[in-house]
Amino acid sequence: MADVPLYVVSDYSSSERRITPSWSIAQLKTKLEPITGIPPSCQHIFLKTSSNDGIPIEASDEEAVYLQSFPLAPYAELQVVDTRPASARPNFTSAVGVEKFELPEEEYEKKTDSVLAWKKAQKLGRFDPNAPTHEQAKIDAIAKEIGARGIAVGKRCRVGGDDTRRGEVKYVGDVKEIPGIGAWVGVQLDEPVGKNDGSVGGTRYWGEESELKRGVFVRAERVEVGDFPVLDDLEDMEEI
Repeated sequence: MADVPLYVVSDYSSSERRITPSWSIAQLKTKLEPITGIPPSCQHIFLKTSSNDGIPIEASDEEAVYLQSFPLAPYAELQVVDTRPASARPNFTSAVGVEKFELPEEEYEKKTDSVLAWKKAQKLGRFDPNAPTHEQAKIDAIAKEIGARGIAVGKRCRVGGDDTRRGEVKYVGDVKEIPGIGAWVGVQLDEPVGKNDGSVGGTRYWGEESELKRGVFVRAERVEVGDFPVLDDLEDMEEI
């Protein structure tokens, strides 16, 4: 009798398998163990076809009863239920307790098929012999932008073109706690709508510790220096 293609489904797997009708139930369970991860003694098997909800594949003597005794139909579903209590079942989806493999850095650097090796071959990033020149050019461009905009400590300004985000330039220079090369502009806003109090990562660049977040660090292109006095919410109100 020819093999029959069936879908083998369990909590841990789902795949198409060819089943031989001349197998005994015991043989089937043995073959299903490496597919489902369920020991034969803990398997409860059901055959699901378009005409039934599930026929139990079981017998008192599973060595003597063969699969040809059941209505095997091509592409029917063979559902394998794990009868073990949940606490005794393996968790194939959890990485807890699984030893993590980490390739030593010196071994990684020796590999010829890695991203690092590709960057070296293409002279990218830190492997670019002109990288220091590129970085210095960016630093110089930022400094030039600061000068062109007239940005200096003590000057009034607004940030991002937002007239409600007015303040005073408090710092111009490098901020090692923020990624990116070149100078940053530290502004103390008139209103507490900033990101910090003049300090970043434990380093204070101006002022004293405060619960009011009035400080921001931005690039020069977001700062507009000019006649931006503190807004008076009452200045437009008519006198009574």
